[in-house]
Amino acid sequence: MSKLRVAVLASGSGTLFQSLADHAGELEIEIVGLITDGEVPAVARAHAMGIPVMVVPMLADRVKWDQELATELSKLKPAVIVSAGFMRILGPIVLRFYQGRIINTHPAMLPNFPGAHAVRDALAAKVSSTGATVHFVDSGMDTGEIIAQAPVNVEPDDTEELLHERIKQVERTLLVQVVRDIVSGKVVLK
Repeated sequence: MSKLRVAVLASGSGTLFQSLADHAGELEIEIVGLITDGEVPAVARAHAMGIPVMVVPMLADRVKWDQELATELSKLKPAVIVSAGFMRILGPIVLRFYQGRIINTHPAMLPNFPGAHAVRDALAAKVSSTGATVHFVDSGMDTGEIIAQAPVNVEPDDTEELLHERIKQVERTLLVQVVRDIVSGKVVLK
C-alpha cells in the first residue's frame, strides 16, 4: 500500500510540522514537501529530515501569490495538505484544486477566538478553558468544518506564552490523531 502524500504549510518554528514528521512512519504518510512564506525555523527542521522546501513569499498581488502557491502544491501532488501554523488565508485558486483536502490547526476551541491572536483573545475574554482545533480549510478565517477539538484549562497565572505552549502540546497530539484518522478512513476527505 502506498503512503498518503502530505504537503505541509508553515510560517513559524515548525513544531507542528516536526510532530507530524516524527510520526510519519507509524502514520504511513510521506511528507512530500514543506511550503513556507519565508525563511522560518521550520525550514531548518525540514532540511535536517531531507524534506524538500519551497518558499513562496507573500506578494502584494494576492492573486499572483495564490497562483504561485497552487503551482508549488501541484508539483508535490499531495493527497492532503496540512496547514500547520501557516499564517496566511488560502485563496480561491488553491481552494479550487484542494478544498476538502486541506486541514488546519488552530489554538482555540473554534468557533471561539478565530484569527491570529486566539490565545491572547482567550485570555482577554477571561475564559476558564480554551483548547485546540483541527478543521477543514474553507475561504473564511478559521470557519471550516471542525474535525476534532481538545480542551486546555486556563490557569489563573497564565501568560499568553505559557498558555500557548500548553495548547501547542495538545495541538501536536491532536494533529497526529487527525492524520491517523484520515489514513484509516475514519475522517473522510471531500
